[in-house]
Amino acid sequence: MSNKIPMTSGGYERLEQELKRLKYDERPLVIRAIADAREHGDLSENAEYHAARERQSFIEGRMLELEDKLARAEIIDISQQGGSTVKFGAQVKLVDEETEEEVVYQVVGPDEAEIQRGLLSISAPLGRALIGREAGDTVEVPTPRGTRYFEILEIDYPGEIRSR
Repeated sequence: MSNKIPMTSGGYERLEQELKRLKYDERPLVIRAIADAREHGDLSENAEYHAARERQSFIEGRMLELEDKLARAEIIDISQQGGSTVKFGAQVKLVDEETEEEVVYQVVGPDEAEIQRGLLSISAPLGRALIGREAGDTVEVPTPRGTRYFEILEIDYPGEIRSR
């Protein structure tokens, strides 16, 4: 796949840190655990060995995934974004037209999304519906429980990902 993955510089750094942790901390630990488990004899019935090999497989797979994402990352400088429409990096205040509940989300890359922290993936149904829209617009979002409607109250470009 050669598709670029949009992300903020902070998101890129978090993925880089995870890769370093796996490569330089987790991988050596699991290699030692495998070596220690081998010393216990019969590998066919050695639960420690099998658990360590399973962990090693997970670590190697995750490292490949992170390396791929970092190679395809398109870092978008949120401080250069702006305007009256929703784009990557926008902080958007919405109101659910049915419940009147107000929420604030920042539109980020798929690997940075944490809805509990108010970080909404640009590839999520709501994220896709918001792109290109303006304050005052109503967006329609299909959900498992039926279609929901949100009105865009405010759009802001805060610079970097906000913490909540």
